[in-house]
Amino acid sequence: MEEFTDIFLMLLLIAGTLGVLYVSNLFVATMLLGAVSLIVALIFVTLDAVDVAFTEAAVGAGISTVLYLGTLAMVGSKEKTRSKKSPLPLLVSLAVGGLLIYATLDLPVIGSPDTPVQTSRLTDRFINVSPNEIGVPNMVTSVLASYRGFDTFGEVTVIFTAGIAVLMILRQRHTRREEEPIENPTNPDQKGSLHDIVPHVVSKLLIPFILLFGLYVQFHGDFGPGGGFQAGVIFAAGFILYSLVFGLDNLKQLISARFVEFLLAAGVLLYGGVGVVSMLMGANFLDYNVLGSTPVAGQHLGILLVELGVGITVTAAMLAIFFGFAGRPDEIEDSNGH
Repeated sequence: MEEFTDIFLMLLLIAGTLGVLYVSNLFVATMLLGAVSLIVALIFVTLDAVDVAFTEAAVGAGISTVLYLGTLAMVGSKEKTRSKKSPLPLLVSLAVGGLLIYATLDLPVIGSPDTPVQTSRLTDRFINVSPNEIGVPNMVTSVLASYRGFDTFGEVTVIFTAGIAVLMILRQRHTRREEEPIENPTNPDQKGSLHDIVPHVVSKLLIPFILLFGLYVQFHGDFGPGGGFQAGVIFAAGFILYSLVFGLDNLKQLISARFVEFLLAAGVLLYGGVGVVSMLMGANFLDYNVLGSTPVAGQHLGILLVELGVGITVTAAMLAIFFGFAGRPDEIEDSNGH
């Protein structure tokens, strides 16, 4: 039964990927990409990598699909026709795919007891020692937020830097040439489906549950799959969905672009601040043992705070990028004197 499930998911994955390549409607391609991400998440579940599956579902099928839809709202869903098709992309894809398949030949058999991950001393420590040393039932959270908290801090800094870089690029005034036509300019009057009752009602019902689920994922990451990365994406997806249905201006009345930028920096500062406080209390950077009355209590508090910092940074970065993309049509119209 397990082999049948794996084969079935792989066939679905191949069919969905080929569908993305051959459909000409970009909206259909976007929906297929979301389906492919969900299939990949299911494959991770069959491999017992639930946290990775959660991240793939939230990022690949969630926020990426929403951002694609927001982009299509600006550029339209019709693919640009090409007069001449080049075989180069197909050759590059076949070469990269062949190299990846060749690389898998050296991988150990799944579940083999002789694999490095099974024989590593760290594996034994994480499984047998971390429940008492860290006191967090979810071993993945113990590893990400405590044992390798410094690496995770670097990842959060990368997200912060990427968000700032994207904002700086998108804020540059668009200098489209007069002779370069705008293929499908967005009419401000059409932002958000103000007269469409169904998406309004459905989104009003869904968005509170999306945000509530984001809170659950944020603060339940110590006990099950989840954490700041997944929760941040879920929060951002909820706000972006609100913007797609009710319009960007309404979202900015709820949460301004300036406040999003503040949150973007606040999340990183919260994470780094926990490390600074631990140093001021006589421990190493991001050593949470000194933050509580007992080492386990300190670990709980430290992990809670750094995960909150991750969630705030991810949410703010996703919203900042969305604000940057969603504001482009106005800049295009201004640069053309409309």
